[in-house]
Amino acid sequence: MPGRGRCPDCGSTELVEDSHYSQSQLVCSDCGCVVTEGVLTTTFSDEGNLREVTYSRSTGENEQVSRSQQRGLRRVRDLCRVLQLPPTFEDTAVAYYQQAYQHSGIRAARLQKKEVLVGCCVLITCRQRNWPLTMGTICTLIYADLDVFSGTYMQMVKLLGLDVPSLCLADLVKTYCSSFKLFQASPSVPAKYVEDKEKMLSRTLQLVELADETWLVTGRHPLPVVTAATFLAWQSLQPSDRLTCSLARFCKLANVDLPYPAASRLQELLAVLLRMAGQLAWLQVLKLDKRSVVKHIGDLLQHRHTLVRKAFRDGTSETDEREKELPGQGQGKEEAGSSSVDLPEGKRPASPAPLLPPCMLKPPKRICPTPPVSTVTGDENISDSEIEQYLRTPQEVRDFQKAQAAGQATTSGPNPP
Repeated sequence: MPGRGRCPDCGSTELVEDSHYSQSQLVCSDCGCVVTEGVLTTTFSDEGNLREVTYSRSTGENEQVSRSQQRGLRRVRDLCRVLQLPPTFEDTAVAYYQQAYQHSGIRAARLQKKEVLVGCCVLITCRQRNWPLTMGTICTLIYADLDVFSGTYMQMVKLLGLDVPSLCLADLVKTYCSSFKLFQASPSVPAKYVEDKEKMLSRTLQLVELADETWLVTGRHPLPVVTAATFLAWQSLQPSDRLTCSLARFCKLANVDLPYPAASRLQELLAVLLRMAGQLAWLQVLKLDKRSVVKHIGDLLQHRHTLVRKAFRDGTSETDEREKELPGQGQGKEEAGSSSVDLPEGKRPASPAPLLPPCMLKPPKRICPTPPVSTVTGDENISDSEIEQYLRTPQEVRDFQKAQAAGQATTSGPNPP
């Protein structure tokens, strides 16, 4: 009958009585956990001593599953329920954990790595089903170190030969922005800082796409870029009230952690927006800086593709096109350009910089180790034994003996007057 206590695994109250080999058992109808077992006697010695043996002990059904593996499987199921994943996800994650546990390197690993393995199985399952979930979220839930988690994750993917797709950036933006506490007024969020969720999400997606087109996302962790893009989108929707708000205060209002490189990603995004603003005629006269350009983000995103092509151009292709021009045509274009824009004498308009990754624009400084100072000058005396090591032919040996005899005769001769 249902209603006898709670299940220790899932907490359900749907407990029913079931008979297995004429033994009464109390089973959870939601997860199948056996809450209480019937007892039976299996050997004459047990019967003679009036000892009762539980069913699991009598059959040895758990001999193939260690206590550590059972604990890990329960942790996988618990994590899936905390994340409210569909039942099919839970079954797949459990299967991956069982497969990984068959490898000796995983089975003999420390407890910390086995705890991380639980999160890896859930993360791989979500990635394969296009469920937006980040590695940082899993690490927060299981209190795991990010470096240990990433290493175990790559090891598991390699051991099992899994094909895990990368996380879709648009899905990540939607999931990450949905967790912000800026869409409803509250005592901690003033009314002027509350924003419409759909407007903020739409502009954030456009800024993230712009960052992707300008090499700000490639090879980097996506969350700092998304955080910077969300901050700029939020500021640009009501710049008069929000320009004075800093990135750290914004994250505090939104109740999210501030990733360490987010400030650097913010400066890089502002630099891209400034270069795009330099291509619009009505913005060139305003002399914008990284603070005031936020007011015009809407206009810049509206003409994003054209402005990116104009602001970032391959310098080599532009030079080749100029060389191919005829002298008369090139002179005509220069005259037309000089008539439209008054430039100081002797100066040419600056050509757009090439669109390159930040690591190529500002390569890291590498300190080359100084070679050890050699003490060999070439004037050192060479011993006879060392010279004999280099003599190979009989003629070389005879010549060396003659030179040695001549040297001795010179040294033993009379002194000059």
